[in-house]
Amino acid sequence: MSTASPAIADGQRLVDGEFVFQGEDFRRIAAILHESAGIALSESKATLVYSRLAKRLRSLGLESFREYCALVADARNVDERQRMIAALTTNVTRFFREPHHFDHLKTQLGPLLEAARRGGAVRIWSAGCSSGEEPYSIALTILSLAPDAADLDVRILATDIDTNVLAHARAGTYGSSSMLQIPGDLRGRWFEKDGDRWTATDPLRRMIVFNELNLMGEWPMKRRFDAIFCRNVVIYFEEATQARVFSRFLPLMSPTARLYIGHSERVCGPAAASLETDGVTIYRLKEAGR
Repeated sequence: MSTASPAIADGQRLVDGEFVFQGEDFRRIAAILHESAGIALSESKATLVYSRLAKRLRSLGLESFREYCALVADARNVDERQRMIAALTTNVTRFFREPHHFDHLKTQLGPLLEAARRGGAVRIWSAGCSSGEEPYSIALTILSLAPDAADLDVRILATDIDTNVLAHARAGTYGSSSMLQIPGDLRGRWFEKDGDRWTATDPLRRMIVFNELNLMGEWPMKRRFDAIFCRNVVIYFEEATQARVFSRFLPLMSPTARLYIGHSERVCGPAAASLETDGVTIYRLKEAGR
């Protein structure tokens, strides 16, 4: 006997709350989120959707989710659609999350930094950078080996679909509790403390460029990267979308590049034939593709 939950029916009121939120409302919001950001929203998330978006309805003076759906479905309301995506996107991160990735990156940086001192360039992409802890961790890993890296052609592209978390990331200011994962010597050298807040210094900030980017949209980058971090991002996509994203990474990887993904993620689709593991959730191009 199947134990699967019955599908949400049209007209079914999903939450006993301030606003009417029915099955068709959930499905319209889920469809817009999938179309805009590639995120697959299961019916078990109905209560979460209500709680996250009820604030938007109050702010806009709307009386029901039906009105809100009509608003975000209108292509002219790009800003509100972006706010909806931001509200429904989970941004959980911390400095040096999954530390084995940064230990591995450190082993790869020697030749890259030597080339940079001879006039070469080092490029790393943090895709789905959230509030900035990941790209700053990458930059700190580089600075631990080359304190002058900000004066070399060493840059990190940090992108996210959520403009709110990007603003936080650009500011580079974090509370003391967030800083505990950063080794004391790096924290003291590359951040300035003001009360309970720590702000990234200018050399650290200069290494990172923060840009808005939707992984489902156009990618304007032309040059290849020496490392790509896309961790705990594709887990929110259905498998076909995951496969498409992984395939799009391949032409942007230099011959010696590494792809770092989340602990519960695995490369799937056509890209799997071109990549091989180089550690736990770390991939490199197979020799034939380099």
